Amino acid sequence: MLLQEEMQMFHLYIMFLPFVIPNITYNCMDLNLSGVPAEIPPSTQDLDLSFNPLESLMSNYFSTVPALRFLDLARCHIQTIADYAFEDLPNLITLILTANPLWHMGPSAFCGLTSLQRLVAVESNISSLADMPIGHLRTLQELNLGHNHVDSLKLPKYFSNLAFLQLLNLRSNRISSISRGDLDVLRGEKGTNLTLVLSINDIKSIQPGAFVGIHLHELSLRACFENSTVMKACIQGLGGLRVNRIVLGEFRNYARVEDFSNGLLDGLCQVQLQEFVLICFERFHNGTDTLFDCLVNASTIRLVNIYLNQVTAVPPSRVQQLECKQCKFPEVPATKLSFFKELRILRITESKYLTGFRQIFQDLPNLEVLDLSENRLSFYLCCSSYLDKTPKLKHLNLSFNSGISMGSGFNVEELVSLDFQHSRLNYLGSIPVFRSLRKLVYLDISYTSTQIESQYIFFGLESLQVLKMAGNSFKENNADNSFMNLTQLLTLDVSNCNLKQVSLSTFVSLHKLQELNISHNRLLTFDPLVYMPLQALTTLDFSNNQLTVLTEMALERLPCSLVHLDLSCNLFDCSCSYLSFLEWAKEHRDLLRSSEQMVCHHPEHVKNMGVLNFDLSSCQHSAILLATYVGMALMGTLCVFLIYKYYFNLYYGVVLLSGCRHYAERDDTYDAFVIHSSKDNEWVRKELVEALEGGVPPFHLCLHYRDFTPGVPITTSIIQEGFLSSRKVIAVISNHFLQSKWCSFEIEIAQSWQFVEGKAGLILIVLGDVNKALLRRRLGLSRYLQRNTYLEWKDKEINRHLFWRQLRTALLDGKT
Repeated sequence: MLLQEEMQMFHLYIMFLPFVIPNITYNCMDLNLSGVPAEIPPSTQDLDLSFNPLESLMSNYFSTVPALRFLDLARCHIQTIADYAFEDLPNLITLILTANPLWHMGPSAFCGLTSLQRLVAVESNISSLADMPIGHLRTLQELNLGHNHVDSLKLPKYFSNLAFLQLLNLRSNRISSISRGDLDVLRGEKGTNLTLVLSINDIKSIQPGAFVGIHLHELSLRACFENSTVMKACIQGLGGLRVNRIVLGEFRNYARVEDFSNGLLDGLCQVQLQEFVLICFERFHNGTDTLFDCLVNASTIRLVNIYLNQVTAVPPSRVQQLECKQCKFPEVPATKLSFFKELRILRITESKYLTGFRQIFQDLPNLEVLDLSENRLSFYLCCSSYLDKTPKLKHLNLSFNSGISMGSGFNVEELVSLDFQHSRLNYLGSIPVFRSLRKLVYLDISYTSTQIESQYIFFGLESLQVLKMAGNSFKENNADNSFMNLTQLLTLDVSNCNLKQVSLSTFVSLHKLQELNISHNRLLTFDPLVYMPLQALTTLDFSNNQLTVLTEMALERLPCSLVHLDLSCNLFDCSCSYLSFLEWAKEHRDLLRSSEQMVCHHPEHVKNMGVLNFDLSSCQHSAILLATYVGMALMGTLCVFLIYKYYFNLYYGVVLLSGCRHYAERDDTYDAFVIHSSKDNEWVRKELVEALEGGVPPFHLCLHYRDFTPGVPITTSIIQEGFLSSRKVIAVISNHFLQSKWCSFEIEIAQSWQFVEGKAGLILIVLGDVNKALLRRRLGLSRYLQRNTYLEWKDKEINRHLFWRQLRTALLDGKT
């Protein structure tokens, strides 16, 4: 009985689950299952059984789903995993055992997992790495044992078999010390690709020599030390380690070491590292007096969310990349940072404190990338004087800052990309500040409050391929000769620039242009002569303008290379005088992007109709014929209105009279004729029909969609095959029912039929919470429900039991 209830619940869950892929992916989370449902096909690849009370996994537990690649068993109360529990899953790649109180795993528990790459057993009551019987999982790449009770980093010998292991996550365990010999299995080159995460372990000591001869990809030690003294001593214990990246620091909501004291990182002088990351550190009382002392051989330094507000000492070093993210510098420390002579990439980003840029970079001969984006910088005379001593600078990002006043120009001749987007630029539109940037390929001045006043603003940009200037403006709202020398341009974005017109000479030099975005402007027409030079154009976005039509000349002269054309959200005129455009749109729907948003704005009778849905045949009639049709339509409309207004009154009388005439011919082919809204078909089929026709005794129901003879008028079917052939009438009352005129018509007949027969043949079922306002408007039905008993459907077990007993009793009345 329990298994049957589980299966019913599983069926319901699968039925309404939107992301199930039949035969491939099944989500059976929290269904109170005690095993793999029998309905899961063998071809299933992804299976989520989390939050089910599985408790114990016996041998060959998953033999019915051998094709699994992903299996989630999180929070399944699993205590025991017997030998060969996963024997039948040779294709499994990911196994999740999170939050299970594991107390016993057989030595062969994971046998058969010959393809397993990821094993997650977070918060699973594991106290020792030696308890994990995984030495044979030679394909394993990730082992996540975070939030357990592991108290020793002593790696068992079986780790030497895990040649492909890339991540060992022991975050939030109980490791308090690391001793010599704990990592012996990693000596040599065996740990070269391994990331070892020991964050949020309360480490008291690291014995000197513990990491000698160890080579790791990454070592993470965030929030591991109770104070700076312990941290300094433990870092000393890392001597002899070779590591590509080491991560130190705290967490934003879990900080223990608050002060950065001098000499804190001295132990790193004995560590060979490529990248150093320091995250979430407060109070640098002495600036960088000793911060960089032992990082002189590192190639990359990342400082993230630290309270560092000044750069004091910078020793000679080999640092090539320096990133300061969410630091507290009040101004760009250009002078001190210039001591990083080998620096190639410098990023100082996302700081609400960084407002000034007064210092000048001095002698950075190798700097190629300078990123000062997403700060609050405000400075004058950008940018030559600041960058004169950075001769190799190729990429400059000053986007998302406050205000930048342009100087006389740039002297950084090697610059390839320049990004100012969403930073207010002063004095840009009137002077040619880019004239020396002959190698510039990418320029973004979008949303910089720039007004283009001079046709020489882009003078000198001989190599420019991408120009983005959305959200700005042009003098007199006209893009005149601003792009005359940009002969190599491939992409141009002038969207949202309040353009009202485009001159014939605007694009005359852009023979190589491939993408043009001129959307969100106020252009009224599409002049083919303007766009005729763009013979290489593949993408044109003309959306959100005020275009009414593309003329025949425009259609004929569209670039032959065009692949995507966006005309959505314009004010199209769908009059018959523009029939050629409407025909063209239908024929070229593959060319049009966002065509569902191409709607008619005029004339009024087709407003908001899709351009591609316009009926072209409506434009073929002559004016005289149309006038005749209009007169006939007015007369017809009046007749239809009168018939429509009294339609159901007339129809009801005819049907009732027809029924009375054939009353003597009735038989009892069916036990009940079911009246219901088509929108309640699902409930009728799944609940009513299955319960009554499949129950004991079975009842034979008459249903519109199944039992009415095709081709017979519906009124005849209602009388002959419905009322005259049924002992009872069941009406399923719902909000959909109350809104349906056909349902109203049938219930009127049913009530009258009950009066004619003189017996209680009408059974009402109220489905769900019926709208009381609609019920009151249906006064006859409201009074009927007040005077007669009816059944209420509620989706609860005890209510459903009572409901079916009462319904069967009513149907048995008069049944032989």
